[in-house]
Amino acid sequence: MNILLIYPRFPKSFWSFDKTLELVNMKAQLPPLGLITVAAILPQTWNYKLVDRNVRGVTDTEWQWADLVILSAMIVQKPDFLAAIEEAKGWGKRVAVGGPYPTAIPEDAAQSGADYLILDEGEITLPLFVAAVERGEISGTFRSDGVKPDVTGTPIPRYDLLEMDAYAEMSVQFSRGCPFQCEFCDIIVLYGRKPRTKEPEQLLAELQCLYDLGWRRSIFMVDDNFIGNKRNVKRLLQAMKPWMEEHNYPFSFATEASVDLAQDPELMQTMVDCNFGTVFLGIETPDEASLSLTRKFQNTRDPLSESVISIARTGLRVMAGFIIGFDGEKRGAGQRVSQFVEQTAIPTALFSMLQALPDTALWHRLEREGRMLRKSADINQVTLMNFVPTRPIEEIAQEYIEAFWQLYEPLTVLNRTYRHFLMLGEGQKRTYKNRKTTAGSPDINWVTIRAFLIVCWRQGVKRNTRFRFWTNLAHILWRYPHVAANYVSVCAQAEHFIDFREVVRDNIESQLQAYLEQREKTQATAPQPLPEAANASAA
Repeated sequence: MNILLIYPRFPKSFWSFDKTLELVNMKAQLPPLGLITVAAILPQTWNYKLVDRNVRGVTDTEWQWADLVILSAMIVQKPDFLAAIEEAKGWGKRVAVGGPYPTAIPEDAAQSGADYLILDEGEITLPLFVAAVERGEISGTFRSDGVKPDVTGTPIPRYDLLEMDAYAEMSVQFSRGCPFQCEFCDIIVLYGRKPRTKEPEQLLAELQCLYDLGWRRSIFMVDDNFIGNKRNVKRLLQAMKPWMEEHNYPFSFATEASVDLAQDPELMQTMVDCNFGTVFLGIETPDEASLSLTRKFQNTRDPLSESVISIARTGLRVMAGFIIGFDGEKRGAGQRVSQFVEQTAIPTALFSMLQALPDTALWHRLEREGRMLRKSADINQVTLMNFVPTRPIEEIAQEYIEAFWQLYEPLTVLNRTYRHFLMLGEGQKRTYKNRKTTAGSPDINWVTIRAFLIVCWRQGVKRNTRFRFWTNLAHILWRYPHVAANYVSVCAQAEHFIDFREVVRDNIESQLQAYLEQREKTQATAPQPLPEAANASAA
């Protein structure tokens, strides 16, 4: 059987890195790890082709070749996911779908014309699907009924199906699930609160596979909380350390972790020893009352600013996520986020308006309270909230726009990046003294040289950042030359965010205007209550 795997396009977002990828002639930041894992779980007697629509379109020859089309998507990919299903049906193909979006909102996939819904985790539901196909069934829905698979049996993803040169990073996964209970998070809904991990040997086999295929750049460890199971993570790192040394540190790593990473200096140092260079932290807000309300208690145990600085001083570059729009939030939340980012010198701060995601505790609470505006969600930085907040939405939207604009004002982000790399440079001095490059440093070739010259032109000549750009770069080269290439690459990433803040402003302002107009129309047509005096006389 010929299986065509299709990954839908992402809209322009914080994570799309459009301008940054243009600089280095790449098409996408990360590959579709879920789909190549699906290809590894399905029968290896079947034939597979994969098309990532973020890289290129599907050719007529590929449509004609396919007996069955399989798609996977996240909620943010909804528009192209539905378009791809429609196109596949136009070619007369049977379509199977799975992944986080169909699992969260299966009715969308069913209504779109998909024949097979392979929901939940594929280690359980893909064999059910295969059995149904072999029985000749032409449709069906396959669920795990709450059972979570043991990922120690998950095979090595089919990295050979990828057009690897199109991607800035590769991706691997060590664990699924998170032990915490954040009200807004859908990870614990999809994967549970008991982190399940692979064996260290499995992960090393995946790294060896990428090594054998010639990959020598960054790898993103896509775990939603890499340190959710600290015991097993330490086992993994102890196995990775000699492997990385024997292979001359062919990869750098980035991952996501909870802020309590700062409480374990030994773990942080071991990550640095294994060439981890970046960690994404879900900080959400510096307001402790909002953190407690949303049940993100792990962020209230130690001062957040001290935790961020502690992690950076170990030698791990910090990226962080922030949210505005929590219940009970006080005026000025956007400015407090901006001030926190400046105080802690976080170069890259993801900032979004709160969305209630399907089937989360937040979603169910807002439904009970009658505050949901629509039965959908979009984890995107250009989307207005999908529920009625406890303070005026126009106030939240304005604070969000202003803070996002301020965060990525060119001179502000340049100086923030410089201050962060002073901490990194000091933290990495000891670890990297016997290595040629540090974690996250780009390859030096004609493409990166061209990208460097473009960054120099924009930030060192064209903009009002020109003086600080050259001063900061000279100081980094003098004091911490081992992080200089990585520093310039993060400066290059800022090109995407400087451009993207205009997209955020334009989209949020237009959506807010439409929302306010609709609200005004609704209020104008709603039955008006009688004045108090009239009510009294009627009584």
